[in-house]
Amino acid sequence: MLQQSGEAPEKEEGKESKVKAVLSGNGKKAKTDSTEEIWNLRLYVAGQTPKSITAFANLKKICEEHLAGKYRIEVIDLLKNPQLAKGDQIIAIPTLVRQLPEPLKKIIGDLANTERVLVGLDIRSASG
Repeated sequence: MLQQSGEAPEKEEGKESKVKAVLSGNGKKAKTDSTEEIWNLRLYVAGQTPKSITAFANLKKICEEHLAGKYRIEVIDLLKNPQLAKGDQIIAIPTLVRQLPEPLKKIIGDLANTERVLVGLDIRSASG
């Protein structure tokens, strides 16, 4: 499974089971506070492959360390819902899409290079 044990996936109402897992910081519902922005991250995968599982684990670790309590992860399995790839123009998997805060950002791969992910998501600048 792509979710950590003890965390139940949430489903968005009115949507088919397009979302494999939705997690917020610390496994709790993210609070929308005007002083804190919530990072909406969408991870596109194709099944439970080792690369997909690694990408999710790496993303979860990065979010806990750098965005604790301020993130939401949606994992979308394109084997179950291939039509969803078109919306974010996914051409490779795994792909991470940062929807919020804007602008939209994409990172392809297993997210193993933490520094590259931090810079790619604008969590940390390239210089430091």
